[in-house]
Amino acid sequence: MACPVQFLCRTLRTVGLVLLYYVFSIGITFYNKWLMKGFHYPLFMTLVHLALNFCLSALTRRAMQCWTGKTRVILGWSDYLRKVAPTALATTLDIGLSNWSFLFITISLYTMTKSSAVLFILFFSLVLKLEEPNPFLILVVLLIASGLFMFTFQSTQFNLKGFLMVLLAAFIGGIRWTFTQVLMQKAELGLQNPVDAMYHLQPLMFLGLFPLFLYNEGLSLSTSDKLFRETEPLPLLYLVFLLSFGGILAFGLGFSEFLLVSRTSSLTLSISGIFKEICTLVLATSLVGDKLSVLNWLGFAVCLCGISLHVGLKVYYSKNKSPSLRQLTSRSPELELPLLRRNDEDDSTAENEEEEITLH
Repeated sequence: MACPVQFLCRTLRTVGLVLLYYVFSIGITFYNKWLMKGFHYPLFMTLVHLALNFCLSALTRRAMQCWTGKTRVILGWSDYLRKVAPTALATTLDIGLSNWSFLFITISLYTMTKSSAVLFILFFSLVLKLEEPNPFLILVVLLIASGLFMFTFQSTQFNLKGFLMVLLAAFIGGIRWTFTQVLMQKAELGLQNPVDAMYHLQPLMFLGLFPLFLYNEGLSLSTSDKLFRETEPLPLLYLVFLLSFGGILAFGLGFSEFLLVSRTSSLTLSISGIFKEICTLVLATSLVGDKLSVLNWLGFAVCLCGISLHVGLKVYYSKNKSPSLRQLTSRSPELELPLLRRNDEDDSTAENEEEEITLH
């Protein structure tokens, strides 16, 4: 039985990890929208972030290797191209289209539309038999779909082009997270640690997005005074700093999600994600002037009910079946960080809320 001091420490640590996740997740959303107001090259920005993520994940792997003395996994070319490439392509299209959409739509519309990714994740999970079909999933789909319709109906700040971009990104995001789950659950690949997965994904993501960047932004960026034709050093350094800062936010988001799941559970991440959407919309209406009607807020509430029902179903079914070989335990030693390991075994047992990682 954990003593009150241990319970308080565990609670404070969980709150701290959730707040860290909120800072990076909400921060990168507002950062992308703010940067796109003056720098209209979202694909180039994404390429910079991917390159920086690769460098930071490589440094993190080296630090972990020095700390633990364990050699990090490096995939051979055959497995790398056949098994990692589909996930990398889906991921880069999801991120690229999401960033691109900020040129056209508001943060609130982006947040709401992106939440519909749960629908596509459910669909592809059922197709690949990662999810067990049950009648409640129909209710989840109806709630999220109707909430999305109510949110976009007669919206004063609706943009069809941006909306279709985010919707396509959400569709591809369903493929992305389903492939990511399959990739990380293949024990023979050894990519259970998200840092190793990020390290292997970034180069293929960069190569996958680069042709689209050349086609849409290459000529325009090369002739613009925003970067390559900038004559003053200070504005150029300032822009490089801004782009680099976004890359750090992107890496911090992935790493904070990893910390939150590995030190608590995927249930905590899923519930935190629901409240994060609420915080994002509140900040968007109060800070950047997004306008939402009563019907829009009602649609958002209906959509959140669908997402909450989905999370509740995941918890219920995961607690009423034995773990399978396809499940990835959130308490795996590979997901432990040496600096955060606990010495108290009772503390470890008390936090094992859920066996299966639900990719949110």
